[in-house]
Amino acid sequence: MERQRANGPGKPGLSHHILPAAGTMVGVCVTLIGLVKIYETRAGPSHVDEYASLTAVLFLASAVASYLSLRRAADTGHALRLERSADACFALGLVGLSVIAVMFAYETI
Repeated sequence: MERQRANGPGKPGLSHHILPAAGTMVGVCVTLIGLVKIYETRAGPSHVDEYASLTAVLFLASAVASYLSLRRAADTGHALRLERSADACFALGLVGLSVIAVMFAYETI
């Protein structure tokens, strides 16, 4: 028995929300990398920018999986797996970015 999206076949699922949010979060990560690079000129080297780039990759993976989920709407089983992957990558990216924000805050004190 094939599983259907929570909203039913043909209706917008979670991917419609993940795709724009993940794209925005990639931009947030790139901005954070730029801010860290400016900070590094005054305070010395830091690894926060490297960690932020990893979360940007997670958000990019989330956006790509979400996009592919939307494109594969006819194949509900495959689309659901892609949607779940997008959701997991997005959640991991949010947790990672929160940890990075705390790290960055304590480095600037």
